[in-house]
Amino acid sequence: MTTALALKLAALGGLAGSAAFVHFRGRVRHSFLRQLTDHSTFFAPVNALVYLFSAVPARPFLDLADFPALAPLRAHWEEIRDEALRLRDAERIRASAAYDDAGFNSFFRRGWKRFYLKWYGTPPGSARAACPRTVALVEGIPGIRAAMFALLPAGGTLMEHRDPFAGSIRYHLGLVTPNSDACRIWVDGIPYAWRDGEAVVFDETYVHRAENATGEDRIILFCDVERPLRTRLARRVNRWFGDHVMRASRSRNDADEPVGAVNVAFSQVYRVRLVGKRLKAWSRPTYYAVKFALLGGLLWLVLA
Repeated sequence: MTTALALKLAALGGLAGSAAFVHFRGRVRHSFLRQLTDHSTFFAPVNALVYLFSAVPARPFLDLADFPALAPLRAHWEEIRDEALRLRDAERIRASAAYDDAGFNSFFRRGWKRFYLKWYGTPPGSARAACPRTVALVEGIPGIRAAMFALLPAGGTLMEHRDPFAGSIRYHLGLVTPNSDACRIWVDGIPYAWRDGEAVVFDETYVHRAENATGEDRIILFCDVERPLRTRLARRVNRWFGDHVMRASRSRNDADEPVGAVNVAFSQVYRVRLVGKRLKAWSRPTYYAVKFALLGGLLWLVLA
């Protein structure tokens, strides 16, 4: 066996091992076929290292008291709510008008909407102009890497998924909610119902889903908070990954704002995806045969 082939096999083994670790982490899991092509599989080597150095417990929901820096958000939730309501009334909390939001593209089909306040960089000009108080509060907490207003409409659902990057922890603050157990999220099978002015912190890399089985819309403040890690080097690597990889997935609120390189590429790749969707609607066996043939071809190219 050549050295090059041995290195390639070792890399594939590392990917397979870390992907298996991610897959079996928690009680709720994707099917094997879905996990095989899920984005969390390709992020698995990075995430496995993040979990190794994580300074928070390996459980779906975390103790809000362990994140005292986030307290100003809850303390000023009514001011944040008022800015969110003005945006909602102006119909500015909305789905992407184009295929330029890869991270949340599948959510839009289910009625989910968003308005970005920050995404792994400086807040967009539209956010500073429309909701200066919320932006100031978010910017005053250095650990917040990303933030948005997220709306789940009456009757809306979000399918089971796990977020790709483990370098953050998810924070939700209820702003305008039905205040009902019928509007809730399940993280690794454990439910939580949003309430006005109440906050929750959870690990978004566990499989989670959401449902609003009420007649009222739900609006929350949604934040990615930098995951506490045990060593300075791990924290620096995590910050670098957010600044370069996650920032490349930046989307926009208004048409004149820039998008990241990931979304520029996604807008082109999605054209091919639309062809795949039509093929899947025509014949699911043919669709999966083509899909796994392409994956097999890619694997052969890597090993060749």
